[in-house]
Amino acid sequence: MKNTIRTAVILVCLIFGSTLASAQSANEIYQVSTINALLQGVYDGEITFKELKQHGDFGIGTFNALDGEMIGLGGQFYQVKSSGQVLPVNNSIKTPFAAVLYFKPQRVAELGAVQDYDQLQESLNSIINDQNYFYAIRIDGLFTYVKTRSVPAQSKPYRPLTEVTKTQAVFEFENVRGTVIGFWCPKYVNGVNVPGYHLHFISDDRKQGGHLLAISLLSGKVQIARITNFRMVLPGAEDFRNAALGKDYSKDLQTAEQ
Repeated sequence: MKNTIRTAVILVCLIFGSTLASAQSANEIYQVSTINALLQGVYDGEITFKELKQHGDFGIGTFNALDGEMIGLGGQFYQVKSSGQVLPVNNSIKTPFAAVLYFKPQRVAELGAVQDYDQLQESLNSIINDQNYFYAIRIDGLFTYVKTRSVPAQSKPYRPLTEVTKTQAVFEFENVRGTVIGFWCPKYVNGVNVPGYHLHFISDDRKQGGHLLAISLLSGKVQIARITNFRMVLPGAEDFRNAALGKDYSKDLQTAEQ
């Protein structure tokens, strides 16, 4: 009888634990490091993509030594190199900065023609409606124009991100089907993540992509999830411990993002 009760208790605990873990994972951001650390040249990764994939199937970020732009979509992760080449990500590669989640859309809407990035943001703003939560965003459609960038791998001593982006590679695509993914973050996370929109692009054929700079859309579908849970892990390396992260780098971030 005792063994039966013990078995039942264990089973209930396993079911409850599994349910709780699932509830915490859905639309919960798992972030590696901070955007200010990246701005200051903390480019050495500690978290492998094998580990990162345990916390999400959707997200954006970069790679060890700042070697390109990352897109995670449907459980597949891709690296957009500064050459423009798009590669599947090996599990052993590490990331110095990334944000991922298990994407479960809560709002779906059709998008008509969008002329530029500003108009896209206005359209998304009308769906989001508030300024105090994080949002995960996915847009699938036919894009008449896309402009992206990627950056080359860096060597030590690392330069700040604003210096690196001066030598970024820029790519332009026309009449391409693909997906824009990323996040909208509230202003109060300044220094932790990118306030406002931070979006990446990848084409349906997985041959083109990068950090989104400019865009026009013929038509598409947007899926959005509001995020109320946020988890961040910080590097233990000396360069992170010694980085000057308490300053306001808003201007540097704007320069690097554009």
